[in-house]
Amino acid sequence: MKRIALFVVTNLAVMLVLGIVVNLLGLTGFMSAQGINLGQLLGFSLVLGFGGAIISLLMSKPIAKWSTGAVIINDSPDRTHQWIVETVRRFSQKAGIGMPEVAIYEGPPNAFATGAFKNSSLVAVSTGLLQSMTREEVEAVIGHEVAHVANGDMVTMTLIQGVMNTFVVFLSRIVGYVVDRIVLRNQSDAPGIGYYITTIVMDILLGVLAAIIVAWFSRQREFRADQGAAELMGDKRPMINALARLGGLDPGEMPKSLQSMGISSRPSGLMALFSSHPPIEERIRALQSQ
Repeated sequence: MKRIALFVVTNLAVMLVLGIVVNLLGLTGFMSAQGINLGQLLGFSLVLGFGGAIISLLMSKPIAKWSTGAVIINDSPDRTHQWIVETVRRFSQKAGIGMPEVAIYEGPPNAFATGAFKNSSLVAVSTGLLQSMTREEVEAVIGHEVAHVANGDMVTMTLIQGVMNTFVVFLSRIVGYVVDRIVLRNQSDAPGIGYYITTIVMDILLGVLAAIIVAWFSRQREFRADQGAAELMGDKRPMINALARLGGLDPGEMPKSLQSMGISSRPSGLMALFSSHPPIEERIRALQSQ
């Protein structure tokens, strides 16, 4: 689950910081005492929204390395490391992408892939995954992560996040304008404190709603990555076995900023709305029906 959660949480932080900076700099030329220029506001929202998503995408790989303590093993002499690297290399060549950086990190059973570009990505597996699965199952999990890269899922999610960000910025500033001008009756040319407080609060609230929508799209991409792993393996059974084993294992608490980037998660209740992965049972059924 790490691939998207890192991206979504980073995006929320980036958008909040950008929103505060914009407010402090007084970049509100789209608004005056006479009204609000919706065309200018939309252009401003597009720049800020997609800018925040792109910044988050570019930061995804270094933040993933830092937050998990991942160690790059591409040149490691260790035989297990060499097998992992060669598995990634084989699948990458078959998928038609450049060789990713390969890493191992300490933690319970899980894996993730991230990176801004198909030919400059990172695939990482946990020590817990290596200790609890057969080699064939680990290969299936690696195939799943390589499929994410080959499918361009990070770029796809960036575009979706950019659209969501645009609506967040656009709507929060309209609400801020209404509160400032109509509710608080500010008649000056400059926005009042009500506008600034309202836009920050709405950026947070609407940002959470946007995260739910992005998580829904991410769940749909997981089914495709499972299918991609089956195609790379030439057999769907290893991926089904890996998912079944994950269903019986505790995938562990991953850093919250990375939860949507990994292979497994077990959300429940309200948190299921924020999950970037469908339930294991649904993923197994989808593979079995293919």
